[in-house]
Amino acid sequence: MYDSVVGCGGAPRHGTGRLRVTLRKHSRLYREPARPSLAPGLPHFVASDCSSWSRMPPRTLGSLAHALAAAPTFDAALVALGEALAEVDRSAVMVVLRYDGRRQMLVDRLTPAGGRVVRAPVETTFDHLPGPIRQAVSRGGQLVDVGDQSAQYARLLGLPSIPDGQLALRGLRFDGHLAAIIALYEPKKIFGTRAAERFAPSAALFELGFARFAEREAREEAVRTLEDVTQRVHGEYVKKLAALEQQLVQARGEVGPPGPSRHGGADPAQIVALEREAARAAEDARRALRRADAVEQQVTAAVGQLQQSHVELHRRSETLRQKTRTLYLIDKVLTLDAQATDPRQLVDGLLALVGNDMQAQRCSLMLRAPEPGYLYLAAARGLAPHIVEGSRIAIGDGVSGRVAASREPLLVQDVADAQSHPLLRDQYFTTGSFISFPLVYHNELVGVVNLTNRAQRGVFVEEDVERVRLLGLVISLVVSHAALADRLLLHMQAA
Repeated sequence: MYDSVVGCGGAPRHGTGRLRVTLRKHSRLYREPARPSLAPGLPHFVASDCSSWSRMPPRTLGSLAHALAAAPTFDAALVALGEALAEVDRSAVMVVLRYDGRRQMLVDRLTPAGGRVVRAPVETTFDHLPGPIRQAVSRGGQLVDVGDQSAQYARLLGLPSIPDGQLALRGLRFDGHLAAIIALYEPKKIFGTRAAERFAPSAALFELGFARFAEREAREEAVRTLEDVTQRVHGEYVKKLAALEQQLVQARGEVGPPGPSRHGGADPAQIVALEREAARAAEDARRALRRADAVEQQVTAAVGQLQQSHVELHRRSETLRQKTRTLYLIDKVLTLDAQATDPRQLVDGLLALVGNDMQAQRCSLMLRAPEPGYLYLAAARGLAPHIVEGSRIAIGDGVSGRVAASREPLLVQDVADAQSHPLLRDQYFTTGSFISFPLVYHNELVGVVNLTNRAQRGVFVEEDVERVRLLGLVISLVVSHAALADRLLLHMQAA
């Protein structure tokens, strides 16, 4: 496919030569749209109304992550999350409900609107929610659908009325306890993906930013406590020292202001005892300051470990989500294999399996042709207009031909490191990463699957090759048992 996708590294047998098109950015053949960037230093984020922050809406997870990392206040981070929801569904409503664990109450509601955050009191107990939903929200990690009771609980939480609305809640945890709740209220959809499903990665990313601001608030509270303790200890030390000085003055027999001619005959033992008491008070103050420094160091270390734990938890959650999606797609393809009789429908389903799971905007499936030593293009998505299905590629020619000959997967993360590949001569190529994987069943070559142009200009990594290996086994099994290569050729000839 890469030979067809990227301009046929090996020319078709009926062609006159290789297609050579050089990709040149900023030329009349290719214009990459300029993407907004944040100004260095971000001085405009200092304003509390977040008005200038709202002029740069986060459109992808990457830009949302950058916006959350650069947000100076929690309000600015919440406005960025609201703009991310607007990119998904402008009719949906999202609020953050702050939770007081000591009173077990939802205390206030934070609503991003017009580049600022509107605060309103809620003062309702968490126990109003049904038991199973309350437990799932307390555990956090996912959006929990309220179901048929969405309208009732939306009114309880003060959300605007939406006909046939669907309410989903996600708990935000901090230090092992529930700290806030994200409430997403969206209109009911007959077709298409729910906004809650597309909004879930943004909510998981926001949870990391929420933890950062919660840690900052806890750190500031710890600093205030340390300062209060230090000032109280210092005040007691000053008062005690003043009392000891007064006692020392009285012991020396001084009634008025000290003068060189007024010295009493006080007991030296009493004077030494007073000086010793003053030294002891000074030592107690010094120890208190040392304990305060130790507590501050422990808080700083704990905050760093908590940040690392949140990052690792997010990574594992994303891995689990990808594996769940892969299993869903495999089940869908096996069901299609059991029901479909049209070879074109089946081969398109196999291509959609690997393409959708790997988020490849451009992919193709090549099967072994009846002619010895050739592959033909069975199905493709996002190809150049001049590439037609059924085109032949010789095994050993081009990227796909070499992968078929070697039966070894090929991963290229940056075409700048592989200048010899024909991929660089394709004017439709928009990313520097691709995977070409051989399909082998019982030591027999079935075909080659090719993936490139990952969504949001992503880069394929070694873990993606393992996922393609699993999907390739499913495709090889279906193609072999359904005799899809021969049936599809007969279907093409009949059409």
